[in-house]
Amino acid sequence: MGKLSRLELYNFKSYKGHHTLLFGDSYFTSIIGPNGSGKSNSMDAISFVLGIKSSHLRSSHLRDLVYRGRVLKTSKINGDGSATTNGVNGHVNGNGDMEEEEDVHGSPQSRNDPKTAWVMAVYEDDAGDEQMWKRSITTHGASEYRINNRQVTAQQYNEALEAENILIKARNFLVFQGDVEAIASQSPKDLTRLIEQISGSLEYKAEYERLKEAQEEALENQNFNLNRRRGINSEIKQYQEQKREADSYSKKQDQRDQAIVTHILWKLYHFQKLMQESSEEIQKHQEELKEHRRGIAKYEKNLEDAKKEQAVVNRDVSKVERLIKSTEKGIEEKENSLVPIDEKITLANQQLTKVQSRIAEIAKQRDAYSENVKRLRKDLKIVEKAEAQWEDEWRKISEREGRALSEADLHEYNQLKETVNKRIAGEQIKADNLARQQRADEETVNSLRSKVTTVENQIKKLEEEIRDIGEKRETVKGVVKQTQTEIESKKMEFNGLTSERLRLNQLRTELDEKLQEVLNKLIEAEDGKKQSDKEMRLKATIADMKRIFPGVKGRVSDLCKPKQKRYGDAVSTVLGRHFDAVVVDDEKTAKECIQFLREQRRGQATFIPLDTIQVKAINANLKGIHRGTRMAIDTIDFDKSVDRAMSYACGDAIVCDDLATARYICYEKGIEAKAVTLDGTVIHRGGLMTGGRGRDQNTRRWEDTEVDNLRKVAENLRSQLAGLPESRRNATEEETLQGELTGLEQKLSYAKEEAKARERNLADKKKELTRAKEELKDVRPKFEEKSQELDSLKEELKSHRDAIGDVEDEVFADFCERLQYEDIREYEAQQGSLQQEAAQKKLEYKQQKSKLENRINFEQKQFEAVEERINALEVRAQQDEALVTQLEAEKEAISNELDTLSANLDDAKEQLKLHQERYSKKADKVAEQRRELQKRSKNVDGVSKLIASLEADMQRNAADKYAILRRCKLEDITIPLADDSAGLDALPVDGTLQKDPDAMDVDEDQDMSSLQPMAIQDYGIELDFSELDDDLKESFDDATEENLFTKIQSLDAEMATMAPNMRAIERLEGVESRLKTTEKEFEDARRRAKRARDDFEEAKTQRFELFNKAFLHISDQIGPIYKELTRSASLPMGGQAYLDIEDSEEPYLSGLKYHAMPPLKRFRDMEHLSGGEKTMAALALLFAIHSFSPSPFFVLDEVDAALDNANVAKLREYVRGHARPGMQFIVISLKTGLFAGSEGLVGVYRDQGGNSSRVLTLDDAKNTGGSFLVSVTCLTGQCMRFY
Repeated sequence: MGKLSRLELYNFKSYKGHHTLLFGDSYFTSIIGPNGSGKSNSMDAISFVLGIKSSHLRSSHLRDLVYRGRVLKTSKINGDGSATTNGVNGHVNGNGDMEEEEDVHGSPQSRNDPKTAWVMAVYEDDAGDEQMWKRSITTHGASEYRINNRQVTAQQYNEALEAENILIKARNFLVFQGDVEAIASQSPKDLTRLIEQISGSLEYKAEYERLKEAQEEALENQNFNLNRRRGINSEIKQYQEQKREADSYSKKQDQRDQAIVTHILWKLYHFQKLMQESSEEIQKHQEELKEHRRGIAKYEKNLEDAKKEQAVVNRDVSKVERLIKSTEKGIEEKENSLVPIDEKITLANQQLTKVQSRIAEIAKQRDAYSENVKRLRKDLKIVEKAEAQWEDEWRKISEREGRALSEADLHEYNQLKETVNKRIAGEQIKADNLARQQRADEETVNSLRSKVTTVENQIKKLEEEIRDIGEKRETVKGVVKQTQTEIESKKMEFNGLTSERLRLNQLRTELDEKLQEVLNKLIEAEDGKKQSDKEMRLKATIADMKRIFPGVKGRVSDLCKPKQKRYGDAVSTVLGRHFDAVVVDDEKTAKECIQFLREQRRGQATFIPLDTIQVKAINANLKGIHRGTRMAIDTIDFDKSVDRAMSYACGDAIVCDDLATARYICYEKGIEAKAVTLDGTVIHRGGLMTGGRGRDQNTRRWEDTEVDNLRKVAENLRSQLAGLPESRRNATEEETLQGELTGLEQKLSYAKEEAKARERNLADKKKELTRAKEELKDVRPKFEEKSQELDSLKEELKSHRDAIGDVEDEVFADFCERLQYEDIREYEAQQGSLQQEAAQKKLEYKQQKSKLENRINFEQKQFEAVEERINALEVRAQQDEALVTQLEAEKEAISNELDTLSANLDDAKEQLKLHQERYSKKADKVAEQRRELQKRSKNVDGVSKLIASLEADMQRNAADKYAILRRCKLEDITIPLADDSAGLDALPVDGTLQKDPDAMDVDEDQDMSSLQPMAIQDYGIELDFSELDDDLKESFDDATEENLFTKIQSLDAEMATMAPNMRAIERLEGVESRLKTTEKEFEDARRRAKRARDDFEEAKTQRFELFNKAFLHISDQIGPIYKELTRSASLPMGGQAYLDIEDSEEPYLSGLKYHAMPPLKRFRDMEHLSGGEKTMAALALLFAIHSFSPSPFFVLDEVDAALDNANVAKLREYVRGHARPGMQFIVISLKTGLFAGSEGLVGVYRDQGGNSSRVLTLDDAKNTGGSFLVSVTCLTGQCMRFY
């Protein structure tokens, strides 16, 4: 393999102009530089020229890679060399104008920035020939690829790189900053995907998944056709058997249908006969009614006139009442409008009162601030006067005491001082130097004295601490031994208690389970008794109703019973809420029964009246749809007199043998019907499935002896439980022991930790004592030497000061004698203190005046602020007064309107009173006329009631006839009709013949047209009774109906046992035709499944071989590489690392686990390793992966960020040891320990003047001396060192 010899950059990111990064003959090159210099941009340049996407180059768009000088000049340079714009909208100070904004964000032409950028990598192959790979980019985001200055496509560019084993997709030559941490923390699935990318098996993933899905689909299709063929064969056998049953069933069905028609014709004949007789009687009585009504016509006319007069007066009353209501409503609205006005007035007055009181309070504050200002100004004048008085007194005292020199004396003093300075100039300089040196030496001596004292005290303290720690260490060792002995004894005692507790708990659990079982049985027995009592009360109630009301038939559950025992649960579920419903003849009987229950307080019940219940015809198509199904109504026996009630309760429910059959009927066949299985499971019409059980399945009859035995067993079990020792006491002892044991173990742990800590502390104290003694040994001689030097220095300084004093005494002798001073030094000291005292007094007066002036200014400002607040409040008070005046005016206007409305209301009430008196007189007149009419209408009422009774009978018979005809229409029963009769289709299903006669009374003044005979709507249907026997026409009793029902019931019973499929013949032919088609489809599906399986196995083998090849290689290499990275002189064996595969058959479908154990560390998960340990483990994995499909060079970007110096040294040795022809390392690093071992260095620094990154290259491939140091002074004056 070749190597990367150099990298050329032009206007790329932070590199302005043309730059060259020379790698030379070095196989281990480090790129170094300070933060923000742009060294990571060189990593981006290598990635860019090798085809990596911009999303991996820390840029959102390719155009961002072009150098932008103006942005870099006015931006902050980040640690990675990228630029961040400062200020607002990209300006330096955040206040630029529009022209500057366009210059920063506008096009490159407007700011003279480069328009293009490119990077060229020069690669030297094994033969020594150079290949130049070049990639260019413009600010518009367009890329151009060149190989040896020849333009190529992106695909050709990638193929040329892959020819040198530089895989762009797998990125087997790059490790970006942060990739190491990501690899160390990636999941097993991510690691598997990484291996797939390296091995190339990922390219087969889409094909593998497509073929696998195709195989599963083909296999499923094959199984589906196989099951279809089996099902069709089964259907053929079933339909052949059902065909024979259907023929026999058809004969029985015809006989049964004829019997039903005969029964219907018999009932319809007699209903029609009764209706004709009733119609004739009604006609006769209506003629009588006409004669009576002609005699009372005059009285009816008088009553009508009285009613009209009453209506006129009533309209007047209503009009006045509406006027009163309108006026009252207006008054109420006005009164309501007064409420908010009153509230507003109250609030405004309250607010005005508050403002006025606030003004008074603030006025007091204003007066207080005014008084304070006057008082402070008076105090300031007093202070100024005191200051002037003090200055006069101080001047007089100074003159009186002679402390103030005259101008002549001061002039003489200054001349003499100059004379002294000339004579003692040399001595004064020496004295000053010695004084400064004395102060420095005194500080040094004091420091050394303090240090000696501190070290001596430290030594004493350490010696005492060592003795104390030794004693405590021995004490802790004794505690450890004693605690271990106590723990052993407590453990033995605790184990004994635990074993006994477990034994007792197991015994108690067994007894509790047995007792609970017995108690459940007793509860069921009690529930059974309660249910039996409820049944007894219900039966007694129904017996009473049967005795009182002849039309009561009984409960549905009593009127029917399952034909077979196995239908019991299903029938109970089908009947559901109708199980306890009571069947009665008609609606009148039902109402009377309900009244009886209410009066006798017998509870509630549901009633099914046979005359008015709406029964839907049973769908004949549901009969025989499956061999394992039958109609619910066909599974019960009942009397034909309650046929309508049973049909209503059962509906079109289907009883199925099992749940599979029910699902087949409802889900596969799509039949909308209620399906109930023999165990009570229900599938409703909507598809909802619920579990159902028979009504009495959970109840049973319990004998008294059995209940007594259960109670005895329960008592025995309770006594055994009571005899067991209390678990609470044992648990308390056990918890106590557990707590003591835990406390002892913690105590032992603490004691051991304390012993170790004492040992470490003792060793540390001994080391500190040794260091303190050595320090004292070193410091004490220095202290003694410096003390001697200081003493000699003081003597020398004293001699110089004495010489200076002799000269001063000599020169100032006459001056001091004249002014009566002992020497000139006494005068100078006195003058200094006097001036200092005067300055202090002046400062005190100045501070007092400043304080008073500030206080006056503050009080004056407060006074002005309060004045402004008073003015604002006065304005607000004026506004509130104006608002109150306005509201009072509105209130007065509304009050006037209220007075007017009240007067109108009083007038309207007077009018209403007059109209009501007139209405009362008219009402009396109407009542009088009605009484006269009623006296003469008694005969009319008698005849009307008789007619109403006959009409009711006629209507009842007509309703019965209509119900039978409706049943024939709904149930498709064919009855004989006359030739000119309309068909049953003319009969409305939801229509009614007439209203219930009990729902409306006959009005006395009804029209004479109501005397016509009652017309019964027959809808044009005329029956043909010629087929009915004469014997049946003559008899209309219960015995005849019983005979007819018995015949129908016997035929139904025979048909119920057959349950044939009437469409068996038709379906048999269709199934045989489908069998041929299914056979062909099955063979085609079998061939497709075999072909799909072969294709999938081929793709699976290819993917497995590629993945397994890479996995085995990486797994073999990772252990030695990790040992080499982690071994050291003290740990020559290094650490251990290995890969663990979850699925050996298809490893690419599961995850790979990477385990690494650093030296002298136990096994732990990767996330529990430290940052440095994770980095070393991740590097080992990267190097192992790279060894499988190695590229000619390997670029690492700051992979040592989390490593300490020891691990950095190990990484350096590993890279240095493997850097050779065919394996070139390019490392970006900030750590000396790594790049110190490089064969070559590329330095990157920041040229602030040119706003660009620059590079320096040093090739040390020929240097055998190890490390080196090169210092380069940058253009900015900063110094950068390369080690």
